[in-house]
Amino acid sequence: MKFILKIIVGIICIIVILNVFSTCFSLCFYSPPKPPVSYSTPSSTPQPLYTSPLVSVEKPYLTSLPTPVLPTPQFQTSTSAIASTPFISSTGGSSSLTQLYKEMQNPSANVISKNFTWKYGFNEWTWSMQIPEVIYDYYKALPRPLTANYSVYVTHPLHEKYLAQLAGELQKIGKQKGYTDFETVSLTAAFVQSLDYKFDNVTEGYDEYPRFPIETLLDQGGDCEDTAILTASLIRSLGYGVVLIVFPSSPNISGHCAVGVAGGTGMTGTYFERDGKKYYYLETTSEGWEIGEIPKEYSDRSAKLYPMVPVPILTHDWKVEVNGSNAQINVTVDNLGSAAAKDVHVIVGFDAGNNQVWGRQLSPNFDLGVNESEIATLNLLPPLGKHTRIVIQIVYDGYAVDESYSKWFDT
Repeated sequence: MKFILKIIVGIICIIVILNVFSTCFSLCFYSPPKPPVSYSTPSSTPQPLYTSPLVSVEKPYLTSLPTPVLPTPQFQTSTSAIASTPFISSTGGSSSLTQLYKEMQNPSANVISKNFTWKYGFNEWTWSMQIPEVIYDYYKALPRPLTANYSVYVTHPLHEKYLAQLAGELQKIGKQKGYTDFETVSLTAAFVQSLDYKFDNVTEGYDEYPRFPIETLLDQGGDCEDTAILTASLIRSLGYGVVLIVFPSSPNISGHCAVGVAGGTGMTGTYFERDGKKYYYLETTSEGWEIGEIPKEYSDRSAKLYPMVPVPILTHDWKVEVNGSNAQINVTVDNLGSAAAKDVHVIVGFDAGNNQVWGRQLSPNFDLGVNESEIATLNLLPPLGKHTRIVIQIVYDGYAVDESYSKWFDT
C-alpha cells in the first residue's frame, strides 16, 4: 500500500514540476499576438490640393499706322550659373558643363559646318557657321519637357555665344545697308523663314519634338515652334523685346507657335498685348511674311504669350513600393527648365473629388537647379471603403506645376 502511495505522490510531483517548467518557458518566450492589419485613416475630412498656375489668354488687335519704329534695343545677359549646370552626354552618363567646355576646346574635336543662303529685299545673303559636334550632341541628348512655354529653349545659356555670332552678322549687314532697326529684325526673320519646314514625326519620330536653336540651325529647318524659338532667340540677341505666341490646340484645331515683336511708334498690323506692351505678330514657317501680318486662320484666335525669361520646368515620375501592410511612394522630380526652383515640395493623397484628397502627405521643401533631380519618399495612407485613386502634385511658388494620377481602385 505504501508503495502505491509513493508512486501516486511521485506522479503528482512530476506533473507539478512540468507545469512550473511550462509556465516559466512561456513567460520567457511569450510574444503577444499581432493585431489585425488595417489601413490608417488619418482624417475622414478631405484636405485641399493646389491649383495649376494660370497663363493669361490674349486676343489679337489690328492697327494701321505709318513708318514703323522699334523700341530702343536693350541687350540682355544671362545670369545663369553655367558651371553648375549638368551636362548629359550623347553616350549616357553625366558631367558638368565645365567638362563640356574642355571637350569643345579639344583641337581634334569634330566640327559641323553649315552654309545658309537667303533673300531680303532685293539682295541675297550667305552665311557660314561652324559648331563643335559635341554641342549638337549635348542638345540632342537633353530631354524635352512637356510644356507649352517654349521660352526654356530660348533662355538656355550655352547657345548664346553662337547665336550672338549670327546676330552680330545680321546687325553688320543692317549697318552696311543702312537698315533701320525694323528692317534689321525683318532681315533676321527672312533668314529663319528661308529654312525648310520639317515635320517632327518625319525627322525625329515624335509627334512633338521642340528643337533648341542650335539644333534648328544645324538641321537647317524645323516646324513652327522650332523656327519661332530660333527667331525669338536671335531677336533677343539683337536686344529687342520679343515673346512667343502660342495658340493652344483643341480637338478640331491644331496648335501653332509664332513670335511677337515688341512694337514702337508707327508699327502696323496685328498685335497682342501683354503687361501694357504691344507685340506684333511674326510668322516664321515660310518666306514672305512681314511683321504684323497674320495668317487668316489665326486672325480671330486667342493665344498665350510667353516672355523670354528663364523659368524652371518641373516634371516627375513615381513608383509605389508595398512591404506587407506598409506602402510608400517614391516621387522623382526633375527640373528641365532654364532656371533653378526653390522651395519645391511634393503632395500625395487619395482622390476625394472637388480638388481634395484623403490622407494627404507633404514632403519637406527642396531646391532644384537646372537639370537636377530629387527623390521624395512618402507614406501612403489610404482610406477604407472608398473608390479612389492616388494623386501626385509637384508644388512650386504656391501652384501645382505638375500633376499625375494612378488608375481608379477600391480600398
